[in-house]
Amino acid sequence: MDYRAQIALFEGHRWEGRAIIHLDLDAFFASVAQLDDPELRGKPVIVGGDASRRGVVSTASYEARAFGVHSAMSSKIAERLCPQAIWVRPDFTRYHELSGQVFDILRSYTPAVRPVSIDEAFADITPDSFEPRHPAAIAAEILARVAALGITGSIGLSTSMTVSKVGSDFQKPRGLTVVEPGTEAAFLAPLPVRKMSGIGPKAAQKLHQLGVETLGQLAATPLDDLRPIFGSLTEQFHDRAGGIDVRPVTTDDPVKSVSNENTYPRDLHTREDIDEALRALAAHVGRRLRQQNLKGRTLSLKVRYGDFSTKVVSRTYDPPFNNERIFLPWVLGMFTAIWPAGRGVRLLGVGVSNFTADREQLGLFDTDAAEERASHEQLVSKLDSIRDKFGEDALLSGRRLLDTQGAQQETPTPPPQRPSHGDQPSLPDARR
Repeated sequence: MDYRAQIALFEGHRWEGRAIIHLDLDAFFASVAQLDDPELRGKPVIVGGDASRRGVVSTASYEARAFGVHSAMSSKIAERLCPQAIWVRPDFTRYHELSGQVFDILRSYTPAVRPVSIDEAFADITPDSFEPRHPAAIAAEILARVAALGITGSIGLSTSMTVSKVGSDFQKPRGLTVVEPGTEAAFLAPLPVRKMSGIGPKAAQKLHQLGVETLGQLAATPLDDLRPIFGSLTEQFHDRAGGIDVRPVTTDDPVKSVSNENTYPRDLHTREDIDEALRALAAHVGRRLRQQNLKGRTLSLKVRYGDFSTKVVSRTYDPPFNNERIFLPWVLGMFTAIWPAGRGVRLLGVGVSNFTADREQLGLFDTDAAEERASHEQLVSKLDSIRDKFGEDALLSGRRLLDTQGAQQETPTPPPQRPSHGDQPSLPDARR
């Protein structure tokens, strides 16, 4: 593959929204064996247990896969399918050495790297002022650097972890699959349901009994029909089948984001009711942030309409905030941008993430802004004091009174790692 041509192809193009890659090393264990022993290159190699001892195939080279051999296959069957295969024992010390080099390559572009196993990882490479290049150009460069180690990998690039993981398996080996923002649902729609991580044979069989063969059909299936199959994870699988995946790429950072969402007993249709609901959610998130002494830069809004279609948008602001009187107008503006007037709203959610330990630094001529923020902070401090003394429900808006009939919940999630730009079907991300 000519990675330089791929890099040049995307230079100068613009990417809107979050950019997440999933890197999956190609036949990793077998590739390492072929790297370390030139005699094995171009030959069918199987890494795993001995066929005479009821072993299992760990990895097979692509030359062996051509005969039908695959991971987790019985060694006896693999030997029957490919009797000329060369069997080698695993060398995990060597695997960890090369895996560490690959992950170091990823971390040279972003700190937001999440290893999933020894041979795969997610990374958030959203363009920003530090790295403004098109993420596809960066992905191609990463593949070139991995290839320089003597092994190869494949990458899926999209706005979400779900789509990127599917994409990394789309053109193996040495593949780069780019799913442009806004095309996630169309990319997934024709694919079999088994292509999505987490849907095993039993779940797939039950879906087939419902007439659901593809991810597009899964996304269009009513939630109530799916609950017997997925249980508490129904909405999660339903969303992801439609290209909506709200998970940020997390590291081991213990800091969490804070969000609050509510499903309403009846759909909200008027802007007055919706604004009141958003005020209640923002107030709850703001109070939780202050209780934990947290300030964030990234604000997210989740809207689920009456037909169960879902929209998630996020924005990143400076300076960091934890006061709903400051970030509520942003929430209302984000909602205005995505809401067709009069459309019923079933669920609303507000979240803040991308936390910072840095103190806010005001410019020389920012005194008016500083005074306004100080006034807001004094007000919310008084409101917090009242709630501390008399309880959370001491001060309730009209909509929050209605909300007590709904299923309100607070959901802490791991921190995202890089900034978001514009509307996107994902939870907020954070700066490097």
